[in-house]
Amino acid sequence: MKSFIKEFKDFAIKGNLIDMAVGIIIGTAFNNLVNTLVKKVVMPPLSLLTDDVNLSNKKIILREASEKVEEVAIGYGEMIEACIDFAIIAFTIFVVIKFINRFKNKAEDPKNKEVVTPKNIELLSNIERLMEEQNKILKKKK
Repeated sequence: MKSFIKEFKDFAIKGNLIDMAVGIIIGTAFNNLVNTLVKKVVMPPLSLLTDDVNLSNKKIILREASEKVEEVAIGYGEMIEACIDFAIIAFTIFVVIKFINRFKNKAEDPKNKEVVTPKNIELLSNIERLMEEQNKILKKKK
């Protein structure tokens, strides 16, 4: 039990828990943003193109509603909207990750003087350079 508590403390202290919480909060806000984007920006022009058809109301009715039973229907329109949501989210995440990776690659390139290279990358670059020099010297001795 003590090791479990110690593991949890390590997990929380290292920032993983905080990073995860921030990610969940941002993800929730992002979900709300995308839902609004799809419902208020993307779908209205789409409904104009489809002669004012609201996709979320599209369904295949399997059983009509009556006083005693509820309607049973397949809501394919909501599925189409969910697919559009997914496509927008996937594309947005792709663009954001591509943007972040561009800066990350610049920061990790020791030859790039525009961005400050992190110390660990700089040290590894120096070690790599020294090893290359050592290999050249060893090859000359053979």
